[in-house]
Amino acid sequence: MRPIQMVDLKTQHSHLQPELNKKILEVVNSAAYIKGAEVQKFERELEKYLDVKHVIACANGTDALQLAMMALGLKPGDEVITTNFTYVATAEIIALLQLKPVLVDVHPDTFDILIDELESAITSKTKAIVPVHLFGQCSQMEELLQLAKKHKLYVVEDTAQAIGADYIFKDGRVAKAGTMGDIGTTSFFPSKNLGCMGDGGAIFTNNDDLAKQLRIIANHGQSKQYYHDFVGVNSRLDSIQAAVLRIKLRHLDEYCQARNTAANNYDHLLVGVNEIVVPARVKNSTHVFHQYVLKTRGVNRDDLKTYLNEFGIPCNIYYPVPLNEQLPYKDDSRKFTNTDYLCQSVLALPMHTELGEDQQGYIINKIKEFIAL
Repeated sequence: MRPIQMVDLKTQHSHLQPELNKKILEVVNSAAYIKGAEVQKFERELEKYLDVKHVIACANGTDALQLAMMALGLKPGDEVITTNFTYVATAEIIALLQLKPVLVDVHPDTFDILIDELESAITSKTKAIVPVHLFGQCSQMEELLQLAKKHKLYVVEDTAQAIGADYIFKDGRVAKAGTMGDIGTTSFFPSKNLGCMGDGGAIFTNNDDLAKQLRIIANHGQSKQYYHDFVGVNSRLDSIQAAVLRIKLRHLDEYCQARNTAANNYDHLLVGVNEIVVPARVKNSTHVFHQYVLKTRGVNRDDLKTYLNEFGIPCNIYYPVPLNEQLPYKDDSRKFTNTDYLCQSVLALPMHTELGEDQQGYIINKIKEFIAL
């Protein structure tokens, strides 16, 4: 059995190595390292895959969130609602732009932002909602979009963990994660389902005016060279990363299917293990399993993690501390019962496209051994 990795990029890339080497060498020989043809081709190909009008590549997923907020023209003091159970970047950008992050609890099974609590958090200062498609499946976008329309709010989808997931509306219409709100954002960090060999990110929108604004802001606020109409930033995807992403985009659906196969195998192996709750699937979204996050029940999660680590099994806690308990976002005014429960019980097992059944069997056997102690 191969050593178990949380993410096995080396093996994944080995299957693509000749094509990657050829394409990277082409970029090196072209000397078009910034804003080259590879970036433009990648944007067009991702637009086609997502069925969205505009893709704007940028330097990373955090920049994508920042560009989205800047393009909406929000003002200091405006409130932006997001989930309390997510990586810090979502709230970080809101606060960085002197906006006020308003945190909402999540569903204890699907980790999805609670729609009822979201509506009760809306005030006259609320300007936007940032749903996070956590771990690989979409938030309840139909209800969320209706709520946003009712209150005239922008919707920015954080799709860093769910690129490739499909959302199915009640009328049968299907849309890709990140293409339903005003703006969608994603990360191409190497461990993502669609990851490059460094940092990278992108923004999606069907709004022509927002797309134009996003491109200007990402390029120092320039409408044309040396003419700066807005305060902007410098955020761009380099050509080598775009070339890598073009190759891997062609395999994204295959990667998502491999992750689903691994997730289903985990589920099967955990049947009858009452101390472990396998990930819930929502009815109206496919799941691309960026992470396979289980919950412990009646056993100590931290002790289980330590036990697995001792036997060469990596596993992570996403997330051990809720945002409302992080110093910059401290909020003692409300209870976040479900988030608190999840922070004490979740554990992510190894999940990637190269995960072997023998590795999964070993992992689950060690979980069973721990429970039997």
